This record gives sequence, C-alpha cells and structure tokens, in this order.
Amino acid sequence: MNNLVIECCANSVQSAINGVKGGANRIELCNNLENGGLTPKYEDIIKAKEKLITPLHILIRPREGSFIYTNDELNQILTDITFCKNVGCAGVVIGSLNIDGSINKKQTKAMVDSAKPMHITFHRAFDECNNLLRNLKDVIDCGCDTLLTSGQEKNVCLGFEKLKTLVSISKGRINILAGGGVNHENVKALFKIGVRSFHLSGSEKNSNGILETNSKNILSVIKKLKTLV
Repeated sequence: MNNLVIECCANSVQSAINGVKGGANRIELCNNLENGGLTPKYEDIIKAKEKLITPLHILIRPREGSFIYTNDELNQILTDITFCKNVGCAGVVIGSLNIDGSINKKQTKAMVDSAKPMHITFHRAFDECNNLLRNLKDVIDCGCDTLLTSGQEKNVCLGFEKLKTLVSISKGRINILAGGGVNHENVKALFKIGVRSFHLSGSEKNSNGILETNSKNILSVIKKLKTLV
C-alpha cells in the first residue's frame, strides 16, 4: 500500500479527521462540496494543519461555476496559494480554462509558479476540456505534478477508457489521480488499468443532516485495494 495515494476530499476539518481515521494518506481540504468545492476558510486551513500530520492539499477555487477567471479572480487565487505556502501546506489544487474549453496556460502557469515548491494538482476543470491529449500536454507543460480527473466524463466509470489512455501515456510525465465516483466497487478495475492514486470524499449526510466524510467509506476502498497489492 505504500505506493498508493488515497486522497480524501474533505469538506470540513471534521471530514478531514474522519478521512485520516479511515486510512487516507492525503487530504484535499475544501468547502461547499455540494457545488464542486471551493477554497476553504483560512481559519479552517490553519485548524486542519494543527490537527493533522497527514499531508494537506488545499483546493483553490474562489467561486462556483466555470473555471474561466478574471484578472481579479486570478489575483485572489494567487493570494490564497501564497497563504497556503506560508502556513506550510503540502500542496494546492488549481486550474484555469479558456472560454473555448482549452487549458488557460498563462493563468495556470502563474498559479504553478506561485505555488512551487508545494505539490501541484490540476483539478477536475480538466474534465470540462475539449481535447484529451492536447489538454494533458498543456497541464504537463504548465508544470503540474498531478492531474485529478474522471477521464473528461461525469465520473470514473463513464470515463474509464479515457482514464486508461491517460494512465498509459502519462507515465513518467505526470501522476494521474482518479476522482469522481471512486468507491470500493470500482477501485479494482481502476487499479487494473494502472491507477495508483485515488480521490474520494466518502461523504454522506450525518445525523445532523450535514454532508461529512464517513471513515467507513474510505476504509472500504482501502480494504479492497489491500487485496490487490
């Protein structure tokens, strides 16, 4: 299991704690997961840093909707990246698109340059793009370390064949982090095509009606993967 990444997409500090309890070895912290995730509050980032020793990556997304950003929004993104670097986060999760569905290389490169030497993941904005191979090359050219994707489809099951292609052609160039509907029922198939990094929230409504990671859902994925390694 040492060569596998199990990243819990946590929409709160408590979800992050639950994810680690379930066995996740990396956390992506965000809020507003119901709408695709947004940048968490600074105080939550600091609190998560205080409570966790697990590597903490922060989603940097200033608003809902498209991934086409104005200059003011880009400046806010860069400010948030700098904050994450200054407080010692392990990584950030970023990305920007053009109106035609291509990667906005200028803005993404600015984010990457601001974030280094933190680990940099290009998020699922990639799944709204328009050309699998060209988009992959652009993300790599921008200097990202990891690509979070469901294979440019709604979820990993629908994007399975494209994920297979991405894993095959990306070796030694960028790490493919499969995300979007990952669970204990499909990790075996993903593992068999070469995926070694898995992204999931494992979330469900708790007793108070709040969406929160359930550690058992993370654990069930890990148990399945342990039968494969």
